[in-house]
Amino acid sequence: MRLFNDTDWLNRALWYVRKKRDAAAKSVPEWEELRKAASNIKAHTITHLDRYLEEFEKNALKNGIKVHWAIDAKEHNRIVESILQKFGAKKIVKSKSMLTEECELNPYLENRGYEVIDTDLGERIVQLAKQKPSHIVLPAIHLKKEQVAEIFKQNSSDPTYLTGVAREQLRKHFESADAAITGVNFAIANEGAFVVCTNEGNADLGTSLAKVHIAVMGIEKIVPTLQDLGVFLRLLARSATGQAITTYSSIFKKPSEGKEIHLIIVDNGRSKILSETKFTNALKCIRCGACMNTCPVFRRSGGHEYNYVIPGPIGSCLGAARDIKKHGKMAFASTLCGSCDNVCPVKIDLHEQLLALRGKYKEAVSERKDKFYKLAFVILKYPLLYKAATKILQFMPHSFYKKAWGSSRTVPKAAKKSFSEIYKERIEG
Repeated sequence: MRLFNDTDWLNRALWYVRKKRDAAAKSVPEWEELRKAASNIKAHTITHLDRYLEEFEKNALKNGIKVHWAIDAKEHNRIVESILQKFGAKKIVKSKSMLTEECELNPYLENRGYEVIDTDLGERIVQLAKQKPSHIVLPAIHLKKEQVAEIFKQNSSDPTYLTGVAREQLRKHFESADAAITGVNFAIANEGAFVVCTNEGNADLGTSLAKVHIAVMGIEKIVPTLQDLGVFLRLLARSATGQAITTYSSIFKKPSEGKEIHLIIVDNGRSKILSETKFTNALKCIRCGACMNTCPVFRRSGGHEYNYVIPGPIGSCLGAARDIKKHGKMAFASTLCGSCDNVCPVKIDLHEQLLALRGKYKEAVSERKDKFYKLAFVILKYPLLYKAATKILQFMPHSFYKKAWGSSRTVPKAAKKSFSEIYKERIEG
C-alpha cells in the first residue's frame, strides 16, 4: 500500500482542521493573552528547568510514583524493559506517545518477544499498516477511509462501522494486557503529578486495568503549578483540533492500591538544544500540531517525507537543532511565510529558527553538497538560467523525480509547459 497518494486531498483535510482551530481561537476573547501567558510560563520553566525537575521528582516520590531518569533512547528502552520484566509483563497496551516513537520503543520490545498494541485509533491503523505516523496528532491523516477498510480487512469503509470494529478488537487487548504505557502531556512540579490528554479514553482504560502504568516524558514537559496547567489545557485542544478541550484530560498523582506507576524522564538530546540559546524556544512546544496543519509545504508533502520522527516546522527545528548534519536539510522544507508562528499557541519563533538552521546547516555540510547549493543559488538568481534549467527538467524522465522525491508518495509528471509559457500564450491570445 502506498503511504500517501493524493496531495490535494491532504491539503484540504489539514486546512479544514486549521479553519476549525481559527474558529475556536476567535471564540476566546483573551486568546492572544493566553498565548503570551503560555509562552512566558514555558520560557520561565525552561530557564529554571533543573529546579522544577528536582521539585517534580521530590513531590512525585512522595506521592508513591517511582521515578527513573534516562539520558537517551537506549537507556529509556532498557528501563521500560526492566519494569516489564519485574512484573512478568509480556503484553502491553500503549497510548499515543511521540517520545516512544522517538526512542523506537515498539520495535525494541517486539524484537524481544513482547506484544505491543497501540490503542489510539490512528496509531493502531498505522501500526497494522506497518507504517510510521505522518502527523503528531492525526497519525493516519494520510490514509483515506477506503485504505483503512483494507487495513482492517473490512468490506465497508463507513467510518462509524470501522470505529466499531476497532473498538471491539481493542477492548479484548485492554482486558488481557499486563502493562500500560502512556506519554505525558504536562508534568506539574508543585503537585508531583502528570497529565495525559486523549480524545478516546484509551489511556484511561489501559491504565485502569493493567497492574503497572509506565509513563514516559521529555524533560521539557514540566509546568510549575496546577494554575499554569489551566492555561495550556485551554490552548492545546483548540490549537490541535478546534475543540474547546480534550475529551479526557486525566491527572495521575498516585497509584491505585496494589498497582504501581513508573515515570521515566528522558533527555535524549534535549539538553543539547537547551544549551544553544538561539534554539531553546523549540522546547516550548506542547505538541498540538497546529504548525503542520497550516504549513503549505507539510500540507502538500505529508509527514513521511521528513527524516525526523516529528515532521513539519517544529520537527524541522527540533531535528536540525539536535543533529544538524542528519536533519539540517529539513530546515529548507519551508517557505518561511511565518504562518506557523501565527498559529503556535506558545509563540515559538519557528520561521526565524528555520532560517538560522539553514545557515548552520550550510556551515556543516560537505564541500560537495556546498557546491550543489552554490549552483542552485546561481540558477535561482538569474532568470535566464532558471528558465533554461526548468526547460531541461521538463524533458527529464519521470523516474528521475521519483528517485529524488517520491519514495513514499505519488509524484506528478512534470508539466509540458511552464506557468510563464501558459501565461504568455493567454496574454498574447
